[in-house]
Amino acid sequence: MCILGAGYTGLWTAHHLAIADRRLRIAIVEQEHVGFGASGRNGGWASAELAGMDRMLADPRTRPGMVRLYRQMVKTVGEIGDAVTAEGIACGYARGGTVIAATRPAHVGRLQHSVAIARDAGVGEEDVRWLAPSEAARRVTPSRLLGALYTPHCAAVDPARLVVGLADAVERRGVAIYERTPGRPVSGGVWTPHGFIRAERVIQAAEAYRTRLTGQRRRVIPVYSLMVVTPPLADATWTEIGLGARETFSDGRHLIIYGQRTEDGRMAFGGRGAPYHFGSRIEDSYDLDQRTFASIRATLGDLFPALAGVEIEGEWGGPLAIARDWRPAITVEGAVITAGSYVGNGVAAAHLAGKTVADLVRGVDSELVHLPWVGHRSRRWEPEPLRWAGVNLGRKLTESIDRAEDAGRNPRLRNAIFRRLPVG
Repeated sequence: MCILGAGYTGLWTAHHLAIADRRLRIAIVEQEHVGFGASGRNGGWASAELAGMDRMLADPRTRPGMVRLYRQMVKTVGEIGDAVTAEGIACGYARGGTVIAATRPAHVGRLQHSVAIARDAGVGEEDVRWLAPSEAARRVTPSRLLGALYTPHCAAVDPARLVVGLADAVERRGVAIYERTPGRPVSGGVWTPHGFIRAERVIQAAEAYRTRLTGQRRRVIPVYSLMVVTPPLADATWTEIGLGARETFSDGRHLIIYGQRTEDGRMAFGGRGAPYHFGSRIEDSYDLDQRTFASIRATLGDLFPALAGVEIEGEWGGPLAIARDWRPAITVEGAVITAGSYVGNGVAAAHLAGKTVADLVRGVDSELVHLPWVGHRSRRWEPEPLRWAGVNLGRKLTESIDRAEDAGRNPRLRNAIFRRLPVG
Protein backbone atom coordinates (compact mmCIF):
# COMPACT_ATOMS: atom_id res chain seq x y z
CA MET A 1 0.00 0.00 0.00
CA CYS A 2 1.16 3.55 -0.76
CA ILE A 3 0.14 6.73 1.07
CA LEU A 4 0.56 10.19 -0.45
CA GLY A 5 1.44 12.67 2.29
CA ALA A 6 3.36 12.39 5.57
CA GLY A 7 0.98 14.52 7.63
CA TYR A 8 -1.48 13.44 10.29
CA THR A 9 -3.89 11.63 7.95
CA GLY A 10 -1.21 9.59 6.22
CA LEU A 11 0.69 8.82 9.40
CA TRP A 12 -2.35 7.86 11.49
CA THR A 13 -3.57 5.64 8.65
CA ALA A 14 -0.19 3.93 8.59
CA HIS A 15 -0.16 3.66 12.39
CA HIS A 16 -3.56 1.96 12.58
CA LEU A 17 -2.75 -0.38 9.68
CA ALA A 18 0.65 -1.35 11.05
CA ILE A 19 -0.88 -2.24 14.41
CA ALA A 20 -3.79 -4.15 12.84
CA ASP A 21 -1.73 -6.23 10.40
CA ARG A 22 2.04 -6.55 10.71
CA ARG A 23 2.20 -8.31 7.35
CA LEU A 24 1.23 -5.22 5.41
CA ARG A 25 3.95 -3.41 3.47
CA ILE A 26 3.29 0.31 3.74
CA ALA A 27 5.13 3.14 1.99
CA ILE A 28 4.53 6.85 2.52
CA VAL A 29 5.76 9.31 -0.10
CA GLU A 30 6.07 12.98 0.83
CA GLN A 31 6.99 15.76 -1.60
CA GLU A 32 8.68 17.84 1.10
CA HIS A 33 9.30 16.51 4.61
CA VAL A 34 7.27 14.98 7.44
CA GLY A 35 4.70 17.51 8.68
CA PHE A 36 5.47 20.08 5.99
CA GLY A 37 1.81 20.98 5.45
CA ALA A 38 -0.93 21.89 7.90
CA SER A 39 0.02 19.04 10.26
CA GLY A 40 3.21 20.80 11.35
CA ARG A 41 1.91 24.38 11.35
CA ASN A 42 -1.54 24.38 12.95
CA GLY A 43 -2.91 25.77 16.20
CA GLY A 44 -2.56 22.48 18.08
CA TRP A 45 -6.24 21.84 18.83
CA ALA A 46 -7.06 18.12 19.02
CA SER A 47 -10.77 18.89 19.11
CA ALA A 48 -13.97 16.88 18.76
CA GLU A 49 -15.42 19.70 16.68
CA LEU A 50 -15.85 19.25 12.93
CA ALA A 51 -16.59 21.84 10.29
CA GLY A 52 -20.31 22.13 9.59
CA MET A 53 -21.28 20.42 12.85
CA ASP A 54 -23.93 22.96 13.90
CA ARG A 55 -25.57 22.87 10.48
CA MET A 56 -25.70 19.08 10.40
CA LEU A 57 -26.94 18.78 13.98
CA ALA A 58 -29.70 21.32 13.29
CA ASP A 59 -30.98 19.47 10.19
CA PRO A 60 -33.20 16.46 11.09
CA ARG A 61 -31.99 14.67 7.93
CA THR A 62 -28.30 14.77 8.90
CA ARG A 63 -28.61 14.91 12.71
CA PRO A 64 -28.45 11.15 13.52
CA GLY A 65 -25.32 10.62 11.45
CA MET A 66 -23.66 13.74 12.82
CA VAL A 67 -24.32 12.64 16.40
CA ARG A 68 -22.66 9.28 15.66
CA LEU A 69 -19.69 11.05 14.07
CA TYR A 70 -19.42 13.48 16.98
CA ARG A 71 -19.37 10.63 19.50
CA GLN A 72 -16.49 9.05 17.60
CA MET A 73 -14.68 12.39 17.57
CA VAL A 74 -15.05 12.66 21.35
CA LYS A 75 -13.57 9.19 21.65
CA THR A 76 -10.71 10.00 19.31
CA VAL A 77 -9.52 12.96 21.43
CA GLY A 78 -8.81 10.51 24.24
CA GLU A 79 -7.33 7.93 21.88
CA ILE A 80 -4.76 10.46 20.67
CA GLY A 81 -3.70 10.93 24.29
CA ASP A 82 -3.45 7.16 24.74
CA ALA A 83 -1.36 6.84 21.58
CA VAL A 84 1.12 9.60 22.44
CA THR A 85 1.61 8.01 25.86
CA ALA A 86 2.06 4.51 24.43
CA GLU A 87 4.48 5.69 21.72
CA GLY A 88 6.39 8.05 24.01
CA ILE A 89 5.61 11.16 21.91
CA ALA A 90 6.47 14.28 23.92
CA CYS A 91 4.04 16.77 22.34
CA GLY A 92 2.62 18.53 25.41
CA TYR A 93 -0.79 16.85 25.20
CA ALA A 94 -3.11 18.52 27.75
CA ARG A 95 -6.87 17.92 27.72
CA GLY A 96 -8.10 21.26 29.07
CA GLY A 97 -11.06 21.65 26.73
CA THR A 98 -12.04 24.65 24.62
CA VAL A 99 -13.54 27.94 25.75
CA ILE A 100 -15.15 30.18 23.10
CA ALA A 101 -15.68 33.57 24.66
CA ALA A 102 -18.47 36.01 23.88
CA THR A 103 -16.50 39.23 23.64
CA ARG A 104 -19.26 41.21 21.90
CA PRO A 105 -23.03 41.26 22.52
CA ALA A 106 -23.69 39.67 19.10
CA HIS A 107 -21.59 36.66 20.13
CA VAL A 108 -23.86 35.76 23.02
CA GLY A 109 -26.89 34.75 20.97
CA ARG A 110 -24.76 32.97 18.38
CA LEU A 111 -22.91 30.84 20.92
CA GLN A 112 -26.02 30.12 22.99
CA HIS A 113 -27.72 29.00 19.77
CA SER A 114 -24.90 26.50 19.20
CA VAL A 115 -25.45 25.11 22.69
CA ALA A 116 -29.21 24.88 22.02
CA ILE A 117 -28.62 23.01 18.74
CA ALA A 118 -26.41 20.51 20.54
CA ARG A 119 -28.94 20.04 23.30
CA ASP A 120 -31.79 19.46 20.83
CA ALA A 121 -29.63 16.78 19.19
CA GLY A 122 -29.14 14.98 22.49
CA VAL A 123 -25.63 16.27 23.19
CA GLY A 124 -25.58 16.75 26.95
CA GLU A 125 -24.27 19.44 29.27
CA GLU A 126 -21.26 17.24 30.01
CA ASP A 127 -20.25 17.70 26.37
CA VAL A 128 -21.00 21.39 25.76
CA ARG A 129 -22.45 24.10 27.95
CA TRP A 130 -22.88 27.83 28.35
CA LEU A 131 -20.84 29.57 31.05
CA ALA A 132 -22.03 32.76 32.71
CA PRO A 133 -19.42 35.55 32.75
CA SER A 134 -18.26 34.80 36.31
CA GLU A 135 -17.78 31.10 35.53
CA ALA A 136 -16.14 31.81 32.17
CA ALA A 137 -13.67 34.15 33.87
CA ARG A 138 -12.32 31.21 35.86
CA ARG A 139 -11.01 29.84 32.56
CA VAL A 140 -10.04 32.88 30.48
CA THR A 141 -10.22 36.64 31.03
CA PRO A 142 -10.22 38.64 27.80
CA SER A 143 -10.76 42.38 27.96
CA ARG A 144 -14.52 41.92 27.43
CA LEU A 145 -16.31 38.79 28.59
CA LEU A 146 -20.08 38.29 28.33
CA GLY A 147 -20.03 34.53 28.83
CA ALA A 148 -18.61 31.57 26.93
CA LEU A 149 -19.31 28.23 25.34
CA TYR A 150 -17.23 25.46 26.90
CA THR A 151 -16.52 21.87 25.90
CA PRO A 152 -14.08 19.52 27.64
CA HIS A 153 -13.43 17.60 24.43
CA CYS A 154 -10.24 19.22 23.19
CA ALA A 155 -6.56 18.77 23.96
CA ALA A 156 -3.77 21.24 23.31
CA VAL A 157 -0.70 19.76 21.61
CA ASP A 158 2.50 20.92 19.98
CA PRO A 159 1.57 20.03 16.40
CA ALA A 160 5.11 19.76 15.04
CA ARG A 161 6.32 17.50 17.84
CA LEU A 162 3.22 15.35 17.43
CA VAL A 163 3.71 14.79 13.70
CA VAL A 164 7.46 14.09 14.00
CA GLY A 165 6.87 11.74 16.92
CA LEU A 166 4.16 9.93 15.01
CA ALA A 167 6.48 9.50 12.02
CA ASP A 168 9.11 7.96 14.28
CA ALA A 169 6.47 5.64 15.74
CA VAL A 170 5.31 4.30 12.38
CA GLU A 171 8.88 3.80 11.18
CA ARG A 172 9.56 1.70 14.27
CA ARG A 173 6.61 -0.43 13.15
CA GLY A 174 8.15 -1.04 9.74
CA VAL A 175 6.53 1.71 7.64
CA ALA A 176 8.83 3.24 5.02
CA ILE A 177 8.70 7.05 4.67
CA TYR A 178 10.23 8.60 1.55
CA GLU A 179 10.69 12.35 1.93
CA ARG A 180 11.48 14.69 -1.01
CA THR A 181 9.53 12.25 -3.16
CA PRO A 182 6.51 13.63 -5.03
CA GLY A 183 4.01 11.03 -6.13
CA ARG A 184 0.84 10.77 -8.17
CA PRO A 185 -1.66 7.92 -8.41
CA VAL A 186 -1.61 5.92 -11.64
CA SER A 187 -3.05 2.56 -12.59
CA GLY A 188 -1.54 -0.09 -10.32
CA GLY A 189 0.18 2.22 -7.86
CA VAL A 190 2.06 5.50 -7.56
CA TRP A 191 4.51 7.13 -9.93
CA THR A 192 7.48 8.98 -8.44
CA PRO A 193 10.56 10.50 -10.11
CA HIS A 194 12.62 7.74 -8.47
CA GLY A 195 10.53 4.83 -9.69
CA PHE A 196 7.12 3.20 -9.70
CA ILE A 197 5.58 1.92 -6.44
CA ARG A 198 3.22 -0.96 -7.09
CA ALA A 199 0.28 -0.81 -4.67
CA GLU A 200 -3.15 -2.42 -4.52
CA ARG A 201 -4.46 0.60 -2.61
CA VAL A 202 -3.42 4.26 -2.72
CA ILE A 203 -4.37 6.71 0.03
CA GLN A 204 -4.46 10.40 -0.90
CA ALA A 205 -3.69 12.36 2.28
CA ALA A 206 -2.38 15.58 0.78
CA GLU A 207 -5.01 18.03 2.18
CA ALA A 208 -4.56 21.49 0.54
CA TYR A 209 -1.72 20.17 -1.64
CA ARG A 210 -4.26 17.88 -3.27
CA THR A 211 -4.92 20.79 -5.64
CA ARG A 212 -1.57 20.01 -7.31
CA LEU A 213 -2.69 16.53 -8.35
CA THR A 214 -4.16 15.90 -11.79
CA GLY A 215 -7.91 16.54 -11.87
CA GLN A 216 -8.04 17.70 -8.24
CA ARG A 217 -7.72 21.49 -8.54
CA ARG A 218 -11.40 22.24 -7.95
CA ARG A 219 -12.07 19.51 -5.37
CA VAL A 220 -10.83 21.75 -2.56
CA ILE A 221 -9.41 25.24 -2.23
CA PRO A 222 -6.29 26.15 -0.22
CA VAL A 223 -7.08 28.84 2.37
CA TYR A 224 -4.26 30.30 4.43
CA SER A 225 -4.22 30.51 8.21
CA LEU A 226 -1.38 32.36 9.95
CA MET A 227 0.02 32.30 13.50
CA VAL A 228 2.33 34.13 15.87
CA VAL A 229 3.99 32.97 19.08
CA THR A 230 5.38 34.93 22.03
CA PRO A 231 8.37 34.08 24.20
CA PRO A 232 7.52 32.32 27.49
CA LEU A 233 5.37 34.67 29.57
CA ALA A 234 5.69 35.49 33.26
CA ASP A 235 3.44 33.66 35.71
CA ALA A 236 1.83 36.98 36.64
CA THR A 237 0.84 37.52 33.02
CA TRP A 238 -0.76 34.09 32.85
CA THR A 239 -2.62 34.79 36.08
CA GLU A 240 -4.13 37.82 34.36
CA ILE A 241 -4.99 35.90 31.16
CA GLY A 242 -6.12 32.56 32.61
CA LEU A 243 -5.94 29.28 30.68
CA GLY A 244 -4.64 27.54 33.79
CA ALA A 245 -5.72 24.11 32.50
CA ARG A 246 -4.23 24.92 29.07
CA GLU A 247 -7.67 25.36 27.54
CA THR A 248 -7.65 26.19 23.87
CA PHE A 249 -9.59 29.39 23.21
CA SER A 250 -11.38 31.45 20.60
CA ASP A 251 -14.24 33.93 20.56
CA GLY A 252 -17.56 34.28 18.77
CA ARG A 253 -16.48 36.40 15.79
CA HIS A 254 -17.04 35.18 12.22
CA LEU A 255 -13.41 35.49 11.05
CA ILE A 256 -11.86 32.60 12.96
CA ILE A 257 -9.19 33.16 15.62
CA TYR A 258 -7.62 30.49 17.83
CA GLY A 259 -5.00 30.21 20.52
CA GLN A 260 -3.44 28.11 23.24
CA ARG A 261 -1.06 28.34 26.17
CA THR A 262 1.86 26.14 25.18
CA GLU A 263 3.52 23.63 27.45
CA ASP A 264 6.46 26.01 27.97
CA GLY A 265 4.25 29.02 28.74
CA ARG A 266 4.07 30.84 25.42
CA MET A 267 0.97 32.25 23.79
CA ALA A 268 0.45 30.70 20.35
CA PHE A 269 -2.24 32.64 18.52
CA GLY A 270 -3.55 32.64 14.96
CA GLY A 271 -6.37 33.41 12.62
CA ARG A 272 -7.76 33.48 9.12
CA GLY A 273 -7.97 36.53 6.89
CA ALA A 274 -5.15 36.00 4.37
CA PRO A 275 -6.27 36.25 0.74
CA TYR A 276 -7.19 33.32 -1.46
CA HIS A 277 -4.89 33.28 -4.50
CA PHE A 278 -6.14 32.97 -8.06
CA GLY A 279 -6.16 29.45 -9.48
CA SER A 280 -5.75 27.85 -6.03
CA ARG A 281 -2.06 28.70 -6.12
CA ILE A 282 0.14 27.67 -3.20
CA GLU A 283 3.46 29.47 -2.71
CA ASP A 284 5.83 29.64 0.24
CA SER A 285 5.66 33.44 0.21
CA TYR A 286 1.93 33.30 0.98
CA ASP A 287 2.78 31.89 4.44
CA LEU A 288 4.07 35.32 5.50
CA ASP A 289 1.31 37.81 4.69
CA GLN A 290 2.31 40.84 6.72
CA ARG A 291 -1.15 42.46 6.69
CA THR A 292 -2.60 39.32 8.26
CA PHE A 293 0.19 39.14 10.85
CA ALA A 294 -0.47 42.77 11.81
CA SER A 295 -4.18 41.99 12.23
CA ILE A 296 -3.40 38.92 14.38
CA ARG A 297 -1.08 40.91 16.63
CA ALA A 298 -3.66 43.70 17.01
CA THR A 299 -6.41 41.18 17.83
CA LEU A 300 -4.21 39.49 20.43
CA GLY A 301 -3.51 42.83 22.12
CA ASP A 302 -7.19 43.78 22.04
CA LEU A 303 -8.26 40.49 23.63
CA PHE A 304 -5.50 40.52 26.25
CA PRO A 305 -4.15 44.01 27.05
CA ALA A 306 -1.29 42.40 28.99
CA LEU A 307 0.01 41.21 25.61
CA ALA A 308 -0.32 44.51 23.75
CA GLY A 309 3.08 45.24 22.28
CA VAL A 310 4.58 41.98 23.54
CA GLU A 311 7.54 40.65 21.59
CA ILE A 312 6.63 38.16 18.86
CA GLU A 313 9.22 35.42 18.64
CA GLY A 314 7.88 33.58 15.61
CA GLU A 315 5.47 33.97 12.68
CA TRP A 316 4.33 31.31 10.25
CA GLY A 317 1.39 30.12 8.21
CA GLY A 318 0.17 27.61 5.69
CA PRO A 319 -2.79 26.42 3.64
CA LEU A 320 -5.70 24.29 4.80
CA ALA A 321 -8.22 22.55 2.54
CA ILE A 322 -11.87 23.51 2.20
CA ALA A 323 -14.39 21.57 0.11
CA ARG A 324 -17.28 23.38 -1.58
CA ASP A 325 -19.77 22.42 1.17
CA TRP A 326 -17.20 22.92 3.97
CA ARG A 327 -17.46 19.28 5.05
CA PRO A 328 -14.64 16.77 5.58
CA ALA A 329 -14.93 13.54 3.65
CA ILE A 330 -13.49 10.09 3.02
CA THR A 331 -14.10 8.95 -0.55
CA VAL A 332 -13.36 5.70 -2.34
CA GLU A 333 -12.80 5.76 -6.09
CA GLY A 334 -11.59 2.38 -7.28
CA ALA A 335 -8.22 1.66 -5.69
CA VAL A 336 -7.81 5.24 -4.43
CA ILE A 337 -9.09 6.43 -1.04
CA THR A 338 -9.01 10.15 -0.30
CA ALA A 339 -9.41 11.62 3.19
CA GLY A 340 -9.32 15.23 4.29
CA SER A 341 -10.90 18.65 3.68
CA TYR A 342 -10.90 19.29 7.42
CA VAL A 343 -11.37 23.09 7.20
CA GLY A 344 -8.75 23.60 9.90
CA ASN A 345 -10.12 20.99 12.33
CA GLY A 346 -7.81 18.19 11.27
CA VAL A 347 -5.65 17.42 14.30
CA ALA A 348 -8.18 15.01 15.81
CA ALA A 349 -10.23 14.40 12.65
CA ALA A 350 -7.17 13.00 10.89
CA HIS A 351 -6.81 10.37 13.63
CA LEU A 352 -10.39 9.21 13.16
CA ALA A 353 -10.03 9.38 9.39
CA GLY A 354 -6.89 7.25 9.54
CA LYS A 355 -8.63 4.69 11.74
CA THR A 356 -11.59 4.63 9.33
CA VAL A 357 -9.40 4.31 6.24
CA ALA A 358 -7.58 1.41 7.89
CA ASP A 359 -10.91 -0.41 8.27
CA LEU A 360 -11.86 0.37 4.65
CA VAL A 361 -8.54 -0.97 3.38
CA ARG A 362 -8.87 -4.17 5.41
CA GLY A 363 -12.54 -4.66 4.52
CA VAL A 364 -13.68 -4.45 8.15
CA ASP A 365 -17.42 -3.79 8.44
CA SER A 366 -17.11 -1.54 11.49
CA GLU A 367 -19.26 1.30 12.77
CA LEU A 368 -16.62 3.70 11.44
CA VAL A 369 -17.07 2.80 7.76
CA HIS A 370 -20.78 3.72 8.03
CA LEU A 371 -20.21 7.22 9.41
CA PRO A 372 -21.71 9.98 7.24
CA TRP A 373 -18.41 11.40 6.02
CA VAL A 374 -17.54 8.07 4.37
CA GLY A 375 -18.63 8.29 0.76
CA HIS A 376 -19.61 11.95 1.05
CA ARG A 377 -18.72 13.90 -2.05
CA SER A 378 -18.89 17.67 -2.32
CA ARG A 379 -19.49 19.29 -5.67
CA ARG A 380 -16.55 21.05 -7.25
CA TRP A 381 -15.68 24.66 -6.61
CA GLU A 382 -16.62 27.16 -9.32
CA PRO A 383 -14.10 27.80 -12.12
CA GLU A 384 -11.99 30.94 -12.05
CA PRO A 385 -12.49 33.85 -11.86
CA LEU A 386 -15.73 33.09 -9.97
CA ARG A 387 -13.84 31.14 -7.33
CA TRP A 388 -11.33 33.93 -6.67
CA ALA A 389 -14.00 36.65 -6.63
CA GLY A 390 -16.44 34.73 -4.44
CA VAL A 391 -13.95 33.53 -1.83
CA ASN A 392 -12.21 36.88 -1.43
CA LEU A 393 -15.47 38.81 -1.37
CA GLY A 394 -16.69 36.42 1.31
CA ARG A 395 -13.52 37.07 3.32
CA LYS A 396 -13.98 40.84 3.05
CA LEU A 397 -17.64 40.57 4.01
CA THR A 398 -16.74 38.45 7.04
CA GLU A 399 -14.30 41.13 8.22
CA SER A 400 -16.93 43.80 7.59
CA ILE A 401 -19.61 41.91 9.52
CA ASP A 402 -17.26 41.55 12.51
CA ARG A 403 -16.43 45.27 12.40
CA ALA A 404 -20.14 46.15 12.35
CA GLU A 405 -20.78 43.89 15.35
CA ASP A 406 -17.82 45.47 17.15
CA ALA A 407 -19.59 48.81 16.69
CA GLY A 408 -22.87 47.39 18.01
CA ARG A 409 -24.66 47.29 14.64
CA ASN A 410 -26.61 44.40 13.11
CA PRO A 411 -25.31 43.92 9.53
CA ARG A 412 -28.39 42.10 8.18
CA LEU A 413 -27.83 42.97 4.50
CA ARG A 414 -24.18 41.89 4.55
CA ASN A 415 -25.13 38.62 6.22
CA ALA A 416 -27.73 37.99 3.50
CA ILE A 417 -25.17 38.68 0.74
CA PHE A 418 -22.59 36.45 2.42
CA ARG A 419 -24.99 33.49 2.49
CA ARG A 420 -25.39 33.71 -1.31
CA LEU A 421 -21.68 33.68 -2.12
CA PRO A 422 -19.81 30.53 -3.28
CA VAL A 423 -17.92 30.27 0.00
CA GLY A 424 -20.00 27.94 2.15
